[in-house]
Amino acid sequence: MTDTPRLLIHTSDPAPMLDRLAEVAPEIEARGHDSYESLDQVLAEFRPDIAYSVAFHGRTGYPREALLGAQGPRWIAVGGAGVDHLTPWDAGAVTVSNAAGVAAPMIAEYVFGAVLHFTLDIDGMAADRAARHWPPNRLMTPLKGKTILIVGLGHTGQAVAARAKAFGLRVIGTRARPQPMENVDEVHPAAALPDLWGKADVVVLSVPLIPSTRGLVNSRALMAMKRDAILVDVSRGGVLDGAALVNAMRAGHLRGAALDVFETEPLPADSPLWGLDRVILSPHCSAVHADWAMQSFELFLENLDHWRRGESLFNIVDPQRGY
Repeated sequence: MTDTPRLLIHTSDPAPMLDRLAEVAPEIEARGHDSYESLDQVLAEFRPDIAYSVAFHGRTGYPREALLGAQGPRWIAVGGAGVDHLTPWDAGAVTVSNAAGVAAPMIAEYVFGAVLHFTLDIDGMAADRAARHWPPNRLMTPLKGKTILIVGLGHTGQAVAARAKAFGLRVIGTRARPQPMENVDEVHPAAALPDLWGKADVVVLSVPLIPSTRGLVNSRALMAMKRDAILVDVSRGGVLDGAALVNAMRAGHLRGAALDVFETEPLPADSPLWGLDRVILSPHCSAVHADWAMQSFELFLENLDHWRRGESLFNIVDPQRGY
């Protein structure tokens, strides 16, 4: 084993993780910090080798400079999948890993909950119930035989693909390095998207926010989609151009959209998205469930064991690729 490291657990509630660490590795010197403020002071005093860090939900001002500064750790283990709040960093000075894959099953459930909301017309049935109206010709829209386009076939995209196949959907998708994949009928490079938008009945965005994906879904992309397509965004704020979506939907384009991420979070009260019909808005919570935080920490503990044994870490993020 290597020397016992010092570990800083930087989350909004580090206590459960400190308790879990004491169970499995009581010899590790650890400290919790539940604020963005004064993190630089904690780093200077404690000098951790490793920081397990989660961006606080609904907070801006993540203390990137402190973590990546001279007093920062050698390894930053991000408790979520996205790392755009840290980008860029010097891979020669610090290793950054993430928790990619932990949240994929829950996000995939969110995706299909949103899709079924629109194909079953839940809003329409709620309106009929409120009006005590019994329409004689209400129809459901089956998913079987339709096409889903998954933009980003990482852990989340693959989880969505597996569930799509269970519904009988034809699955097409994109990834940086196209290769045959289980549950996916066609895998394309991102450059093929202009030819793919119009083929899909459902479009799911599950890519990281990197320079090549910022503004990826703009007005041209939206108008290239089928007029009755369903769009679900579980990527990162900035991949979808929110203003372009507002314009498209006001023009009657798209059957519906479910948005879990936004360019500005929390979503400002004056955002026109709040007033749109046929839109589901959720507060970046598609991955969040009661056990999520500890599942992410358990994944980190596996990686910590690798570190202490002198073995290669997994889920290391390439700062140039952003994932």
